[in-house]
Amino acid sequence: MVQTMAWSLKDLFSQSAAEPITKATFADLTVDLHSHLIPGIDDGSKSMEESIELIQALKDLGYQKLITTPHIMHDAYRNTPEIILNGLNDVRTQLQNRGITIEIEAAAEYYLDEYFLTLLEAKEILTFGENYVLFETSYNIRPYAFHDHIYAIKAHGYQPILAHPERYSYLHDNMGEYQQIKQMGVLFQININSLAGYYSNPVKKAAEWIIDHGLVDFVGSDTHKMRHIDSLSKAKHSPHFQKLFEKNRLLNADLH
Repeated sequence: MVQTMAWSLKDLFSQSAAEPITKATFADLTVDLHSHLIPGIDDGSKSMEESIELIQALKDLGYQKLITTPHIMHDAYRNTPEIILNGLNDVRTQLQNRGITIEIEAAAEYYLDEYFLTLLEAKEILTFGENYVLFETSYNIRPYAFHDHIYAIKAHGYQPILAHPERYSYLHDNMGEYQQIKQMGVLFQININSLAGYYSNPVKKAAEWIIDHGLVDFVGSDTHKMRHIDSLSKAKHSPHFQKLFEKNRLLNADLH
């Protein structure tokens, strides 16, 4: 009996020693600040049923709060604060009716164009956290007057967050530009699925470089469809998912 107990304790010790002391999970992020969960207003969820399914899946991953960010893009998605907030209320009502308990708010993902500057001047901007504004650019074409746009955001009292900087191919030939953009006072939000190679291998490599250089401020799921949820489950096994927490000061939990 004594010998059996000794072997059991030895086996338990060996298993514990082989496992990392801490391993980051989605629950450690607490808040997801980039998703497209309001049905029918952009390229994300197409129905309330799909929205509820995606929200439940994100909750099951460990998130405690979601800040969903529909596109606002003059040539494609002319959403307004009223459209977005009304949609948010509908989603909240459905969650309550179904007994799904999770905090959900809404802001927007703004496309950096002249229309965005018009919205800035009119102060028709949806923000979150510390007056944060999430924005994106063309994936392939360097935006015109990029520095001027950043200056305008900051001059109007907002803190710019660049959505998925790893996805902009015009930055891939000179990674040092990422550091220059950071020096302008722009915060970076990496897409978790980039670590799984979901978008492309160059995007994956750019995400890893940004992580390795400690430039990440926020991490987002950018959930549009269930396939993004499936990819998130794979991405969490990437070594760079752990490096996100080891090499960067992530601010997601501060939004809770």
